[in-house]
Amino acid sequence: MPSGLRIGVNALYLIPGGVGGTEIYLRNLLAALAVIDGRNEYFVYLNRESDESVCPSAANFHAVATGVPASLRPLRLAYEQTGLALRSFRDELDVLFSPGFTSPFFNRGRRVTVIHDLQHKKQPQNFGILERWAWDAAVWASARRSAMLVTVSTPSRNDVIEAYRLAFDRVRVIGHGVEPALAGARESPEDRRPLLDAAGVPREPFLLAVSTVHRHKNWERLLDAYRQLVADGRPEHLAISGLKGKAWQDVRARLRRPELQGRVHLLGWQPREVVVALFQYAEALVFPSTFEGFGMPVAEALAAGLPVACSDIPPLREIASGAAQFFDPFSTEDIRGTLAELLEKPELRRTNAAAGRRKAKTFTWRRAAEKTLAVFLEAGRR
Repeated sequence: MPSGLRIGVNALYLIPGGVGGTEIYLRNLLAALAVIDGRNEYFVYLNRESDESVCPSAANFHAVATGVPASLRPLRLAYEQTGLALRSFRDELDVLFSPGFTSPFFNRGRRVTVIHDLQHKKQPQNFGILERWAWDAAVWASARRSAMLVTVSTPSRNDVIEAYRLAFDRVRVIGHGVEPALAGARESPEDRRPLLDAAGVPREPFLLAVSTVHRHKNWERLLDAYRQLVADGRPEHLAISGLKGKAWQDVRARLRRPELQGRVHLLGWQPREVVVALFQYAEALVFPSTFEGFGMPVAEALAAGLPVACSDIPPLREIASGAAQFFDPFSTEDIRGTLAELLEKPELRRTNAAAGRRKAKTFTWRRAAEKTLAVFLEAGRR
C-alpha cells in the first residue's frame, strides 16, 4: 500500500480572537480532519500568537512553531514567501494547504488555497489603496499558481473564476459546517444565561447581530432601522457580537444617540460558549451585510433554530432560502419592516426555525473535511 501524503497547513494568518470567521473555520476543519483521516501526515505551521491548540492532538498532526508575528502582516507575508517555502522542502510536503487567501509563490508540494471571497474586488472602497493593491497581488498569485482552489459558496466560485480566468474544475465549493453545540441550541435544557450576564447582556428580549464590525456589514443602516423599531415601541434590545473592525468607532459614535443608549450592547469578540448562549436566548438574528462569501452566522442561526432576517444577496440565498426572511440591505425601511414582521408573527418565527434546522443538517464540519480531504488527494495526484 502506498504511503500517505505529507500535507502542510499554512496557519500563519490565524491570530486567536483576531481574524473572525476564518479562525472558526480552520479550527473546526482541522478537528474534523483529525477524526476522519489517520493515514496522511499533517504539519500545521503556527505563528507567534497561536498556541498548539490550533493543531489537533492526533498522532498524525504535528504543530510547527515558526515564531513569525502574524500581527505584523507585511512580516508574516514575507515569511510566508521565504521561511514557509523553505519549510515545505525540509518537511518534504506533497500538498500545501493555505486556508487564508495567500500562499507561497514557490514551494514544495501542490498548492491548495482557500479564497473565501473577493471583497477587495467587489467592494474595493472598503480597503485603503496600498492595502487593496497588496491584497490583489497576493490573491492573484495564489489563484494563478495553486493546483486547486477552494471557496465557500457558488457565488464566490463564480467570482473567482471570472476574476482570475480559471478552469471550472480548478475551483471547488466547500461550505462551512456548524459546531454540534449550536445544533438545536434553543431546545437545549442547559442554563447558559449566566454567561450572558457576565458578557453584559441584560435580561431583556434581544435581537442578535454577529459579525466583525466592518463597514460592509452595514451597521449604519441596521442601527437606523433599529432606532425606528425603538420609536415604534418594540421592547427588544440589540446585542452585537464581533471583532473590533474598521467601523468600530463609527458604531460607538452612533450609540451615543439618546434613543439607543442602554438599548444596544456592543460586546466585542466573545468565546464560543458565549456565542452559543447568544444564539440560545436571542429572539432573532439580523444579518444585514452587503457582501459575504458564505455567511457563517446565518448557518449557525439556522442550526440553532433561531429565526433569521438577513440580506437578500446570493450567498445568503444559497444557504437560507426558504428558512429566513430576506430584506434589501440598502434600504433602511426594508430592514425595519422585515424585522418588525418577524418579531410580530410568532408562527412565522416557528416555521422558519423548523425549516432552518432541517436545512442546516447538511452544514457539518465532517462533510466539509471529507470534501477538503478529497481535494488534497486529487491535488496530490496531479
